[in-house]
Amino acid sequence: MNTGFHSLSSKLNLPDGGMLFTSLNSLTSNDFVRIYYLKQKRHCKALSKNAGKLSLSSSTTSKLMEGSFTRKQQLHKPRLKLEFVRTLLIDNYDSYTYNIYQDLSVINGLPPVVIRNDDWTWEDLCHYLYVEKAFDNIVISPGPGSPTCANDIGICLRLLHECDDIPILGVCLGHQALGYVHGAKVVHANEPVHGLLSEIEHNGCRLFNGIPSGRNSGSKVVRYHSLVIDPESLPKELIPISWTCSTDTRSFLEISNASSTSDAHGMVSSDSRSKAEKCLRVSFNSHQNIWNGKVLMAIMHSARPHYGVQFHPESIGTCFGREIFKNFREITEDHRLTYGPSVTSKGNVDYSGNKIILRKPVDKLSDGTFPCRSTELNGVGRKGVGPFDLANLSHPSNGVKFLRLTWKKYNHLASEVGGARNIFYQLFGHHKAENTFWLDSSSIEKGRAQFSFMGGKGGSLWKQMVFQLPDDSGRPFEGGGYLSVEDAQGSKTNTFLKDGFFDYLNKDLSSFQYERKDYEGLPFDFHGGYVGYFGYELKVECGAEYNQHKSRTPDACFFFADNLLVVDHSSDDVYLLSIHEECNTSTSWLDETELKLMELKTSVPEKLIEECLLHDSFTPCKVDFVAEKSKEGYISDVEKCKQYIKDGESYELCLTTQIKKQIGEFDALRLYLRLREKNPAPYAAWLNFSKVDICICCSSPERFLQLNRDGVLEAKPIKGTAKRGVTTEEDEQLKMQLQYSEKNQAENLMIVDLLRNDLGRVCEPGSVHVPLLMDVESYATVHTMVSTIRGKKKANVSAIECIKAAFPGGSMTGAPKLRSMELLDSIENCPRGIYSGCMGYISYNQTFDLNIVIRTVVLHQDEASIGAGGAIIALSDPIEEYEEMILKTHAPSTAVMEFS
Repeated sequence: MNTGFHSLSSKLNLPDGGMLFTSLNSLTSNDFVRIYYLKQKRHCKALSKNAGKLSLSSSTTSKLMEGSFTRKQQLHKPRLKLEFVRTLLIDNYDSYTYNIYQDLSVINGLPPVVIRNDDWTWEDLCHYLYVEKAFDNIVISPGPGSPTCANDIGICLRLLHECDDIPILGVCLGHQALGYVHGAKVVHANEPVHGLLSEIEHNGCRLFNGIPSGRNSGSKVVRYHSLVIDPESLPKELIPISWTCSTDTRSFLEISNASSTSDAHGMVSSDSRSKAEKCLRVSFNSHQNIWNGKVLMAIMHSARPHYGVQFHPESIGTCFGREIFKNFREITEDHRLTYGPSVTSKGNVDYSGNKIILRKPVDKLSDGTFPCRSTELNGVGRKGVGPFDLANLSHPSNGVKFLRLTWKKYNHLASEVGGARNIFYQLFGHHKAENTFWLDSSSIEKGRAQFSFMGGKGGSLWKQMVFQLPDDSGRPFEGGGYLSVEDAQGSKTNTFLKDGFFDYLNKDLSSFQYERKDYEGLPFDFHGGYVGYFGYELKVECGAEYNQHKSRTPDACFFFADNLLVVDHSSDDVYLLSIHEECNTSTSWLDETELKLMELKTSVPEKLIEECLLHDSFTPCKVDFVAEKSKEGYISDVEKCKQYIKDGESYELCLTTQIKKQIGEFDALRLYLRLREKNPAPYAAWLNFSKVDICICCSSPERFLQLNRDGVLEAKPIKGTAKRGVTTEEDEQLKMQLQYSEKNQAENLMIVDLLRNDLGRVCEPGSVHVPLLMDVESYATVHTMVSTIRGKKKANVSAIECIKAAFPGGSMTGAPKLRSMELLDSIENCPRGIYSGCMGYISYNQTFDLNIVIRTVVLHQDEASIGAGGAIIALSDPIEEYEEMILKTHAPSTAVMEFS
């Protein structure tokens, strides 16, 4: 194929007899070229019976479609500005699709409809495109795998082949599909590039309007790909429009700290654009090979409004990413100007409520009549878990409960009674602290955390819930699970939940009604409700198709805590809270606990002496932990992950394993007290579900997800870990090495984009943002690289829906999440269980704060288990990955070994 470039004016014969002309001087030219199509709109041939049989011919039978300078009347018309643009966004099971969704929602003025690539039949698609005329353009998302695999790309190939009269933009996998469908080869890149940036240059076509071009121009893009279109194989109808400036890639901070040029540098001037528009076409018909290792970054079709970009414009690290989508909107508007507006038919598409609602066409019944109601398709496919189908969960159960909150505050009391540790030990530590919880902000430096919440078996509303998934290991998940509920009186009920545990919690929370004035004046957001954990294997309720391994521990355990004590570490205040049904006005727990606190105040010296004795009773254990995977086995698993990444199956895989040790009976609370002393953490926790023999001693530094009373969601993923130094100088050096590590920055960037995607499913368009990117936090034993992502929750989305949209935490899966979890299931040889899940609170008034379960000891059936792992990317060194995994087990394993 001819893929070279003329340096001066030249011409190219098109297959339909047309001619292209160019005045592009070189690859780095800043001339702006607009391309116009001449073809009249026609209906998709695939509506006929035999339509849609895909042929990967490199020739094209369509004419130019984007207008012509010979049509002088249209040149003088002002460009059409639509009130909104209606986009169909096809999700290739990716974890960045909802970043595109967020951008398009803002730019288009209307959120796109999102479907998976196998949700609609070809007949459905043609109906909405050509009968209902419900969409103005289509965006094809990134995704795992290759366009050469039908299961990876779904309906997208046929769409690109048949729908020649609809503007289409393909991103990454969608870009590769555009090339492949017209005969280009999709091959392995010289090296996989994930989470790294490149500077690009372009030829000035419409898609890159207003975007700088060339070295040091600010045109930096984030790349996540292992496969590329071979530029030498491009057919004549596909035109290269962008490519990397060099073979080099750089990390986010490295390229961000490079010399910053002015915004105007590399921009296309209006004068040069005006001159370029006098040219009908850019020719790339040259026989000399100019690529020299540069990577093709974007293509366009010469006769269709179809474009593809290999990079990710939606990434937080890509400059001018939204400009790409804005330009695609303008291309769509010009296309509409050329061919006239589409008219949506007879009420089958509803644009009310700032979203598109599609009503599925209904077949006639056997008697020739139509059913009374049609089925609504609210923009997410049958297999999707997005903002539309999640909203269907929001329906309260029949048993409405009217809850009231009573609380008391004790100013500056905490230090007078020995602090949070002494309060918990003395008030809730008796009888081995059975059925107790302590959400323990044991590390409060730099404002990382402020409040600790603790409590035990409470009043009339208290209950314990234990949920277990059915044993469907290795088989597609069919739904449901077994719930056991025990109330404060010991009465137990067992139920099979057909719709699963998340649905149960959602209905239960929706049944609560309350008065907001009850908690006005409280500076924290947990006022009573659920405290517990979601195990990792609950991923099957969040989109994963199956679990390869069944957890040995319950998949979820929660208390409903109606009484709790709160310590404000900032002000030293103590709060007592009690929730009760409206008809019950008893304050007995508040009064009794107040008396116990006052007794602590008068006897605190003796209590502290008793507590200090704990420190002297530890005896080192001689029996070591046993690893589920040997060093050689773990290193082999890292290599497997890297191969999957090389083949384009994943961008990043968060590989884990576990170490275990038989312990017999011992005081688990003392173990937790030792762990929090050795490794204090802002999201530490103690949970004791004594009825099912589970104690969790957690020293997690990572927040999974928080929803505050203002409806703001926050995630704080950690990706990048380094040990602390022995000396101050060594410690600072190790911290800086972590900060500027190319590998760790790539890991972090990928997970930030993943969490932006997860929040984007449930947040208001345009509200998702990253106030802190790649910040380094230091803890007792490690430095960690942390980012913060926030967004404003949609009003019609519940707390449980937010959790479900993001679970499991992306920092424990990798990206794309669904494919990565599937691959990890095939590599890892044991269930993760509680590890890699999340734990924390869900307040009765729909706020929550949950951590990621890492740096944690799980005690169950006379065994202590600790999970650890790390993110594997193309840059990973297997030996270093193994050493990082061992580092993460050090603090919890040392605490166990000291006295178990």
